[in-house]
Amino acid sequence: MANTMNVMVVSPEQVLFEGEGEMVVCRTTEGQIAFLPGHTPLLAALGTAKVRVIQPDGEFTVAVHEGFVEVTGDRVVILSDVAELPDQIDVERARSAKQRAESELSSDPENEASKSALARADLRLEVAEGVSG
Repeated sequence: MANTMNVMVVSPEQVLFEGEGEMVVCRTTEGQIAFLPGHTPLLAALGTAKVRVIQPDGEFTVAVHEGFVEVTGDRVVILSDVAELPDQIDVERARSAKQRAESELSSDPENEASKSALARADLRLEVAEGVSG
């Protein structure tokens, strides 16, 4: 069995990552999952969360706002309508969006649009600032 697998992270605008990884960690709609070389084939929906590609010399991280993950053999493909690299994220804009969402949720805690906006803002800040969430 190989020690690495081919990994692609793709959005409609660009290929954000294409290369080798020892492990891929992401969050499906069912929960957090990690893929190693030789993983059972899988197709799953992704939630709003960061995707981490663990490499021999470091880690690649990207913010993924829903999408799909497909695992076949020693290949993992992440497809997302919206995916952002840390340097593509406007931190000030994300902070403002977080404050707006928190304000809206304080008056309407069940507002699904505000919950989603808060999750996206938190993810952007986590990925851009390199903090764990």
